[in-house]
Amino acid sequence: MTLTCVALGLDHRHIYGMTENLQKAGVKCVGYWTQGEPETLPGFIKRFPDVPRLDRLEDALGSGADLALISSIPADRADLAIWAMQNGMDVMSDKPGCTTLEQLGRIKRAVSETGRIWSVNFSERFETAVSTRATELVEAGAIGQVVQTIGLGPHRLNRPTRPDWFFRRDRFGGILTDIASHQIDQFLHYTSSASAEITNAFVANYANPTDPELQDFGEINLRSERATGYIRVDWYTPDALPNWGDGRLTILGTEGYIELRKYVDVGGAPGTDHMIIVNSEICEKIDASDAGLPYFSRLASDIEHRTETAMTQTHCFTVMELALRAQEMAEVE
Repeated sequence: MTLTCVALGLDHRHIYGMTENLQKAGVKCVGYWTQGEPETLPGFIKRFPDVPRLDRLEDALGSGADLALISSIPADRADLAIWAMQNGMDVMSDKPGCTTLEQLGRIKRAVSETGRIWSVNFSERFETAVSTRATELVEAGAIGQVVQTIGLGPHRLNRPTRPDWFFRRDRFGGILTDIASHQIDQFLHYTSSASAEITNAFVANYANPTDPELQDFGEINLRSERATGYIRVDWYTPDALPNWGDGRLTILGTEGYIELRKYVDVGGAPGTDHMIIVNSEICEKIDASDAGLPYFSRLASDIEHRTETAMTQTHCFTVMELALRAQEMAEVE
């Protein structure tokens, strides 16, 4: 069986990785629809020259594809996902999968009514091989019981290339809803927590006063019955860094710790997917770039066999609910 997908919205560059990795998993992209001419469009055409543009959303929804890839403006993702599910497609959405709790409630109802899969591509875990290796080591007991994670998600602002919606709170959803959903996903995953409580949430705009709706700094403290976590996200990546952000994750266990330096190792080895592991027997730095990205092939298998090997639906719902509640808490305070 050859699975097919269609792209709905090209407003974020994450659509490149979503499409490419699904193609590697054997899923054929049969077309894309997007509003207007987003800045990402030339890059998509260059990477996927054989994928045709569909002029009408109705044509994309009626394409008969098995899966919809959604990377539209964040506030529009929920409606597109619901329409796709109502038209018989499973969904892989860019994060955040939605921007309000009301949207999340409607998505839950659509999943229940249609029986379709709604999956959010938390790319800081699913598109980094070092995260795959960390999962293997944690599950093997290499650092004992995980009791804390510290997730850092710095990003470069790239102001000249940012569209208007990026600076509008009602369109981008807030920094915790957006970026920090990655770190919440990782906390739940690596601590084997079914849910968590947000104990503190904070957002600020320290460096961009001319864009009052932009949040350029955010942090979250959370805890479950098994562990605690700290999250810091920001838009401060300096220009000298060779990539968009020095994303890191520290996983603390009762018998050791693992640090993931996902995208760059400043002053160290070149490339990506660097890991440091320390326990009673090992104290070393590992190149984890060969660990693979199983999320995409597992999702394809889930679509075909109606299973939950890539990510459970409950986990996906929980991550987005915690991110939205953290955002709400931070803005109320």
